[in-house]
Amino acid sequence: MMIPTEPIGSIPRPPSLIAAVESGKHSESELDALYEEAVRDTVARLEATGSTVISDGEQRKYHNFLTYCVHGSANTAPDGFQIPFADGHMRRMPRLMRAPFHYERYADSYLATAQRYATVALKQAVISPSALSLMYPPEGLPGYSRDQFIDDLLGEHETEIRRCLAQGAHKVQVDFTEGRLAVKLDPSGALLSSFIDLNNLALNRFSSAERALIGVHTCPGADRDSTHSLDVDYAQLLPSLFELQVGNVYIALASEPDPVRVLKIIASHLKPGQRVFVGVIDPIDPLIETPQLVCERILLAAQFIPPGQLGSTDDCGFSPFCDDRSTSRETAFAKIAARVAGTALASAILRERA
Repeated sequence: MMIPTEPIGSIPRPPSLIAAVESGKHSESELDALYEEAVRDTVARLEATGSTVISDGEQRKYHNFLTYCVHGSANTAPDGFQIPFADGHMRRMPRLMRAPFHYERYADSYLATAQRYATVALKQAVISPSALSLMYPPEGLPGYSRDQFIDDLLGEHETEIRRCLAQGAHKVQVDFTEGRLAVKLDPSGALLSSFIDLNNLALNRFSSAERALIGVHTCPGADRDSTHSLDVDYAQLLPSLFELQVGNVYIALASEPDPVRVLKIIASHLKPGQRVFVGVIDPIDPLIETPQLVCERILLAAQFIPPGQLGSTDDCGFSPFCDDRSTSRETAFAKIAARVAGTALASAILRERA
């Protein structure tokens, strides 16, 4: 029995690329060449870890995993929804100023670039409708109702996923990091419930066969070695998470202080036909996990989750925001290599037990 293993997404960008982007002194063609080289190098180094499923490391996503699709939109302002992190720093989303809501770019373009270099399967991460719904101002917009905005948002999200599947994505992963944050912002659960309903409106536009290729990722955030919602009890999120109509669920677990408790919650809500990829690598921890530790974490998970429904992953991307220098590329690739090797060890043990 082989336990599948997949990345979440982002890899720290090369320091030279970050410096070039921040300097503002390079032409578009010069930046394109740096982005292209970053993708080529990332793909090569991910394949060198032994990974059979990789991503492009989100090297070309403009600024971050969250608003890449609307970066540069002329009808947005930078003073939108605030995301506070435990260490005191904050990230902000853009605020929609006027109709219509639309994407500036779709993630299949990143996939197409990576396909020029990859020899193994490529997955593609996209942002959730619930995250982008936070762009609509609470006071509303004249002549553009929230219902109209949601219709446009769902249409763009559906288009993006369909384009990624048509481009040949192994999986499309919907990033839902705001799920746990929603519980922190609204302990009543109403905000989380609205997020689940909104995302299911999008997912229900796909067939069961298509949803088998779609997954959702949850984590407490990981930016500059800090989180935004690690203090939220998973018991307040996970039951709702498994109501999402997807075939794959990616859950941060390596950073949890009581993984057994979380695994019991997962086991009680996992549905037939779903595969849960448990996090066995903590991107924030500077220590590089050993293959043996990864193996132990997977074998622990296999005590609660049927091996046929189990996979391994990283808790989160290593650099969801492109200016995050807290983790080096070398550390990220070493951690991923440990995940791949440790998953192989666990797979061999589970085969012997079967």
